[in-house]
Amino acid sequence: MSSRTWVLTGSPENFAATAERGFRLIGMKERRRALAEQIEPGDRIVFYLTRVKVFAAIVRVTGSMFEDRAPVWPGKPGKPDPYPWRFETEPELVLDEADYVDAEELAGELEHVRKWPAEHWTLAFQGQLRAVSDADARAIERRMRSAVPA
Repeated sequence: MSSRTWVLTGSPENFAATAERGFRLIGMKERRRALAEQIEPGDRIVFYLTRVKVFAAIVRVTGSMFEDRAPVWPGKPGKPDPYPWRFETEPELVLDEADYVDAEELAGELEHVRKWPAEHWTLAFQGQLRAVSDADARAIERRMRSAVPA
């Protein structure tokens, strides 16, 4: 079975907490266990940041899912979630903030986004986690790699 690519939607604050740990650990929300159980070593995770609507990094999953409830990510104020379904990861492509890829500019090229009316493209990234097609994974990665200054 080949590896899959997932888009992980999270806040800039949660992304910063992941960056502080060298992109070596990611966690899924409590209610996302069924999806988290589908993630396997070798899969790739693309970070989509809410509010700023950008793609910022890609990591590769290096270990199997494990449960850990120690606080790492700030989550939403008043709605604590320990993101207990965790994976060890390694950074594959991390963009500088100035080079983040505007998701709206890329949205029209993505199969996943075409399920929604164009003016509501952000609905494609509601919820924390989704697998994307190989074509979408290639399109996102190509755009992200082209954002890296030479």
